[in-house]
Amino acid sequence: MTLLRGRRDGLEVSLDQRNFEDACDELKARLAEQPSFYRGSSAVANFGSGAPSPEAVARLRAVLDDAGVVLRALSGSGEGLDRLAQDEGLGFEAPAPRDELERPRSLRPRAEIPLSESARSLVADFAGARGDIAQRRQRGDSSVPRLKAEPRAPRTAPPLHLVEAGPATLYHAATLRGGQVLHHTGNIVVVGDVNPGAELIATGDIVVFGRLAGIAHAGAGGDEQARIFALDLAATQLRIATFIAADQDSKRRAQPLPEAALARDGRILILPLDRLNQLEGRGVSNA
Repeated sequence: MTLLRGRRDGLEVSLDQRNFEDACDELKARLAEQPSFYRGSSAVANFGSGAPSPEAVARLRAVLDDAGVVLRALSGSGEGLDRLAQDEGLGFEAPAPRDELERPRSLRPRAEIPLSESARSLVADFAGARGDIAQRRQRGDSSVPRLKAEPRAPRTAPPLHLVEAGPATLYHAATLRGGQVLHHTGNIVVVGDVNPGAELIATGDIVVFGRLAGIAHAGAGGDEQARIFALDLAATQLRIATFIAADQDSKRRAQPLPEAALARDGRILILPLDRLNQLEGRGVSNA
């Protein structure tokens, strides 16, 4: 029998058919294994058919108190156990018959269900069923009705639409020094300067929130609609798809303006951002 087990309302300490002192030592060790788990709970001491002395109850209560467990009731069938519980200020629980609790459900006695004489008979009465079958045959029906499976029209599968994912964007928040290269399938956004000797290569657009003084190649996969944007566009070389433009003006402007580079009519145009909308609306000839 398990010494310590959990119940819905707390713990149960089973002391039936055990040496009391050995059981107390074992209980103390069990409670010490998980002190935080048992602390704050209450327990019922089940003495079975035994009749403990008041000293034994006091010893058990001391072990439980040390572990933070409150002894709240005694349980058992021993003579005078209920009076002992009352004297100790504890509750008393009369245990259910153990043999009934441990008996498998399939072996427990069942309530007898009254049956009629016809139900007790081993001879089944098929007169009604035979009469029903005879009537069906007279009408030309089958003896056992069967459901007819009607073919259903095939469901039309919904049309599939190919959705092309847009290019991913590489976000780089740092300055690129000479010799550094960013190569990305998609767009590149740089928050910082791109110094001379650094390279940006993207299959999509290139945006630089700073000074672009290196080499920038947008639309590297052949996209002529790709663009290059910079707050200070002073690149040594610009490429869009297969078009190339080199900076022939080595002088740095005193007041740089945000500019955009785009491909039009086989060449690369560089214009201020405030004129970009005008270019898109009126065409290259009026730019």
